[in-house]
Amino acid sequence: MVDEITRLKKERKATIVAHNYQLPEVQDIADFVGDSLELSRKAAKTDAEVIVFCGVHFMAETAAIFSPGKTVLLPDLEAGCPMADTITGEDLRREKEKYPQATVVCYINSTAEVKAESHICCTSSNAVNLINSLDKDREVLFVPDKYLGSYVASVTGRKIYLWAGFCPIHVAIEPHHILEQKERFPQAKVLVHPECTPQVIALADEVLSTGGMIKYARESQEKLLIIGTEVGILHRLKKENPHKTFIPASEEAICPNMKKITLEKVLASLETMEPRVTVPEDLRVKAKRAVDRMLAL
Repeated sequence: MVDEITRLKKERKATIVAHNYQLPEVQDIADFVGDSLELSRKAAKTDAEVIVFCGVHFMAETAAIFSPGKTVLLPDLEAGCPMADTITGEDLRREKEKYPQATVVCYINSTAEVKAESHICCTSSNAVNLINSLDKDREVLFVPDKYLGSYVASVTGRKIYLWAGFCPIHVAIEPHHILEQKERFPQAKVLVHPECTPQVIALADEVLSTGGMIKYARESQEKLLIIGTEVGILHRLKKENPHKTFIPASEEAICPNMKKITLEKVLASLETMEPRVTVPEDLRVKAKRAVDRMLAL
């Protein structure tokens, strides 16, 4: 199957990108593994005509925003994101009416229509610096992740209005999970994602995006790390750092949507050139404007 995927990838002039939370065998066939924005930017820079995005729907949309001239395939259209789905463009328009003076900051983990209604995007790794760079006299409306937003507010001291969305996988990591692992491995450093609850974040040594965790594991002298995010990242961490030990904060932190894409579906997608993810041009331009403002900083 891998041989056939490789053959078709070459025939279709395709690149395969996979998020850090994907199944190990899907990560292993990818040309690039990383976080959602990183993958979209890397795919855009290739001369590939087709992007096979092994992730969830909003990520494939982001790839389409960056690469309007390429065909973007999402091997399973049912791979969605509950957090991104908590808010629509219409919801955000209504919310903006409540806070007309606010700068709307949209987490990159959102749909194209929500990005299009926002002033600027952020990622989990740059959210603190981005909020600090904004005019301090203006309020901030942050969507859709209330926990990332509350973490940023706690670090920056800014008044931030929060949408009520959250990632159910990160919320499922509870303080007792961290405390139990720390009791078992007292020498371990604890890394958690800022989508976790404030109670979990309070127990962490470092609060990092998935990319930040990859970098920390590579550059740190620490040999034992407790990882507070979706368990799919452990495959890459172990693969890149074979002499270090990585312990999931919770074995149950599994995103079912991230596991929907399989080798069989990647192969079928390359065979049929479906399912395709597209973004209407007017929406794409507006959404890209919010992303470009972030990248300009």
